[in-house]
Amino acid sequence: MNSISTFASKSASFFTVLFMLLGSFLLLQSSAYAQQKVLVFGFVPQQSASKLVALWQPIVNSVEQQTGLTIHFATAPTIPIFEQRLAKGEYDIAYMNPYHYVVFNQTVGYQAIAKARDKKIKGIIVVPKNSKVTELQDLQNSTLAFPAPAAFAATIIPQSDLANQGINYSPKYVSSHDSVYRTVAKGIYPAGGGVMRTFKSVAPEVRAQLRILWTTEGYTPHAIAVHPRVDKLEVEKIQQALVLVEQSPEGKQLLKKISIHGFEAAVDSQWNDIRQLQLKQLDK
Repeated sequence: MNSISTFASKSASFFTVLFMLLGSFLLLQSSAYAQQKVLVFGFVPQQSASKLVALWQPIVNSVEQQTGLTIHFATAPTIPIFEQRLAKGEYDIAYMNPYHYVVFNQTVGYQAIAKARDKKIKGIIVVPKNSKVTELQDLQNSTLAFPAPAAFAATIIPQSDLANQGINYSPKYVSSHDSVYRTVAKGIYPAGGGVMRTFKSVAPEVRAQLRILWTTEGYTPHAIAVHPRVDKLEVEKIQQALVLVEQSPEGKQLLKKISIHGFEAAVDSQWNDIRQLQLKQLDK
């Protein structure tokens, strides 16, 4: 009877230890899973996906290294699809144009944490280098290329300037800034809208075939914003990492490729200049 009791006691101790080990293992697994949480960083598709990856993936990698977070690059096939994904809150972090920001800040709750330092975004209208067009009036009754209806500086602001000067035109939306530059360079359209940053980063052989006809006023640039579900401590780490990119020689080179001097911390009120325009393109 004593041997049976001893066996039962030892068995109970064995299973107690086993359950403790199993519990510890599951706790470690749960902790590891939490550490492997992936944040999705979405970028407005101003350029082709391959070009965006080449320009922005190194920035994402830098933020990953500085924060210890796992961050995946993402974009969309077109700007309207990017807008749909923002509306659904599919991106944890997003680089979006100023108009996108004021819309999706209000509807989804995206909150700006950073923007390009010492920069205003300006729209441009480009024409073929050898074009006889010398002023906006020369574009009367033309078909003009634009990236997408809600592309802020490349579409909305240039179209507003055209309307203010009484110029009638037919818009053709070609999905991206690069597509605007390429189609205008080929003479498919007499002119098109873009922004200085993407114009500087388009292929040199394309840029060499173009001339800037018109430049708009400057506005608060693109926002890097976070979805409200992102943990506050993670937000602080991401913001600090972005601001610190320019502190290293390697970071300066990465920023040079995207024509940005550096990032600075941002607050929501800095986009009030966009709100004052009372734009309605995405009000549907």
